[in-house]
Amino acid sequence: MIAVRVIPRAGKSGLAGRRGDAYVVRVTAPPVEGAANAELVEVLAEALGVPRRQVAIVGGERSRQKSVRVSGIDAATLQSRLTAS
Repeated sequence: MIAVRVIPRAGKSGLAGRRGDAYVVRVTAPPVEGAANAELVEVLAEALGVPRRQVAIVGGERSRQKSVRVSGIDAATLQSRLTAS
């Protein structure tokens, strides 16, 4: 499980480094009707090289600070792919 800080309505989607213990992810979608959450899942899946179905928001669905679970990938690979992106 990883901590993610989401910045909606950004100019460009993608990973934007770290803030404290959370990874910062910018998404162009607004935080309305789950659009930002859906785009967050897409951005993380692409960055990690896994299918979208393996990325799930497990906490903070209505908050900027979220907990995300990624299945099918070990913790070391997860960390290295997030820092390389």
